Amino acid sequence: MTGPWLGAVADDLTGACDLADAVSEAGGSAVVVVGRPTAPPPASDCVVVALKSRTAPREQAVAESLAAARWLLDAGCTTLYQKYCSTFDSTDAGNIGPVADALVDLIGDAVAVGTPATPRVGRTVYQGHLFVGRQLLSESPLRDHPLTPMRDPDLVRVLSRQAEGGVALVDRATVTAGPAAVAAAIGAARRDGARHVIVDALADGDLDTLATALLATPDGLLVGGAAGLAAALARVSGAGARSSAAGAGPGGAVTARAVPRVPEGRRLILSGSCSARTREQVDAFPGPRVALSPVDLDTGLPETVDAVADAVARAYRDTTGPVLVTSSADPEQVARYETRLGPGRAAALLEAATAEIARRAVDTLGVRRLLVAGGETSGAVVRALDLGTLRVGPAAGPGLPWMVPAGGPALALLLKSGNFGDPDLFTTAWRHCP
Repeated sequence: MTGPWLGAVADDLTGACDLADAVSEAGGSAVVVVGRPTAPPPASDCVVVALKSRTAPREQAVAESLAAARWLLDAGCTTLYQKYCSTFDSTDAGNIGPVADALVDLIGDAVAVGTPATPRVGRTVYQGHLFVGRQLLSESPLRDHPLTPMRDPDLVRVLSRQAEGGVALVDRATVTAGPAAVAAAIGAARRDGARHVIVDALADGDLDTLATALLATPDGLLVGGAAGLAAALARVSGAGARSSAAGAGPGGAVTARAVPRVPEGRRLILSGSCSARTREQVDAFPGPRVALSPVDLDTGLPETVDAVADAVARAYRDTTGPVLVTSSADPEQVARYETRLGPGRAAALLEAATAEIARRAVDTLGVRRLLVAGGETSGAVVRALDLGTLRVGPAAGPGLPWMVPAGGPALALLLKSGNFGDPDLFTTAWRHCP
């Protein structure tokens, strides 16, 4: 094995973990590399580079994605994958379209083909429209996302506003006709000048059909999507059989979910997501909680962080269970923060403070298991802990793997996308921890 067969450029950390979990569930091995990589990648079927590019300025998102893609291609990656959110989180300015354009140009004479459909978490695409469960995206809570409000469910229309070149749709009638029909439709779209193709999918079988078509046409393709299509590629390509043959020895692929046991220690939940599901999880948590306010942070960051860290330490004197530090707020409260503090300042203050609290908790309070809610929050925590490569451990649910650093402190981290997990996740996730 000379390199990963699948190399993914992910626009945030929780999405990267979701994809790695999906590939592992399909029997392949996967690792997540945090930030712009420099060293050669670890041996694995799938290597996912986790960036912080979903809401970054367009030029930064493009530059970092290109650097990650070049690193993956230089490492021998045979299929390049642009990982974006299963709810296609993006503004009309980007960054899904601009990054896809840049990666298509990097490959050369290529077309971007993909879908955010991930049926195992209720994300489906029909006639180019994205559904969250039974709701159109525009009718779901995602319509009020504070950074990327998704009020148009028509992905062809959304992507056309961001990307260069035409955007075509392969509808489900074509998908149900089989891989050859899908491949023919993609070829026809290319001949008609499309640089981007969105594909309908309502079930895993639809994704398997698409994956079969894509793997039969390996040249000139940028594959894009959420975790669902990556899992289908792993299933169809026989990644599990390759991982079993490679084993876990020197130079071979790591076995899926083979992680060391993490020493016993305290448990900490850090909730920065403002999604509806995360707010449910905060409300359902029965243990001690400590509030973190951006308004307080704006008046004096060091003193406020000290006070929160002290409150966490006091809580551990009275409980052997997890402690919750939360800044999650409803859309109205988020809007008030934006008005009072200015655009983006509340989020920046909360990310920095949460990351520092996590660092102190690990360094001084004996915390060895962290559950972090929110993509931006997760990225800030992992950077503060200086974690470079994460291996996939047992999952607490779909898209919710426990991750263990390949080097550095002995920790287990569940890095949760805001809308993932059952309402009682903050109580039940620990049963699956390595």
